[in-house]
Amino acid sequence: MIRTASAIAILAAGLMGCTTAKPYGPAASATAQGYLVQPIETNRYRVSYTALTPDEARRYALRRAAEVTVEQGADWFRVVSNYTDQDYSRSGGSSVSVGGSSGGRYSGVGVGVGIGLPLGGGDSKTTEALEIITGSGSKPDEPNAYDARSVLVNTAGY
Repeated sequence: MIRTASAIAILAAGLMGCTTAKPYGPAASATAQGYLVQPIETNRYRVSYTALTPDEARRYALRRAAEVTVEQGADWFRVVSNYTDQDYSRSGGSSVSVGGSSGGRYSGVGVGVGIGLPLGGGDSKTTEALEIITGSGSKPDEPNAYDARSVLVNTAGY
């Protein structure tokens, strides 16, 4: 009984490790978790963040946009366009299998159908991409304009 409980605990820890979020930081490649920044022209950037959940992707994309703004010596940024891309390519699937056996005077054939259910342990990812314009001085009174330092303060705990 103890061996069974230990095996279950090890298996559960292993499964949890598969879905652990990567800490905030740059992406190792265009499809990896993390941020990418592409300068478009003076004071205009495309900032994206790939994460395991849509909320995390949005929050970290805004955080990175604020960091870029401050790095450029600006005070605020405005999101001029954005899109979200969700990839569920490996989070479930279906299969059909056929098997047979024989032994002694009897033989048998079986057919099985499997349906993959995405139970949260898959490899789904979300990328939030923001195109921003940075500026200095007073923040415009627009719903898509953000004070960069306020965003950094409000996302510091993530």
